[in-house]
Amino acid sequence: MEETNRQKKIGGLLQKDLADILQNSLRESGRTGILISVSKVRVTTDLSIAKAYVSIFPSKHQEEVIKEINENKSQIKHEMAQRTRHQLRKMPDLNFYIDDSLEYIDGIEKSIKGKEDPVANPDLLDKRKKS
Repeated sequence: MEETNRQKKIGGLLQKDLADILQNSLRESGRTGILISVSKVRVTTDLSIAKAYVSIFPSKHQEEVIKEINENKSQIKHEMAQRTRHQLRKMPDLNFYIDDSLEYIDGIEKSIKGKEDPVANPDLLDKRKKS
């Protein structure tokens, strides 16, 4: 089902503010060398739940950073509510997920450019048996 304009507007607003809050919290905690971005925020039709897809680089820190974000979910929600108090009547509950689309794209590129390139070397593909 397609998102309504209201859902898209709220998702965009939450995405911008969430990225700012998460980057500031990483900076304040003294963690350097980690880049975090909010790639997408989807809001349910009743505007009660927001699913935030977070991209973390380098990917070796993904699990610990997403765990830390989920532990501080209530503080993040409170700060989001303070920032959006004039736009939203009720702050949606936040759920955070790792966005692994960059690794997926990277894996596809490596398989195409790598040693096992099925386009350049068709012998790697299974031969179809004709019966």
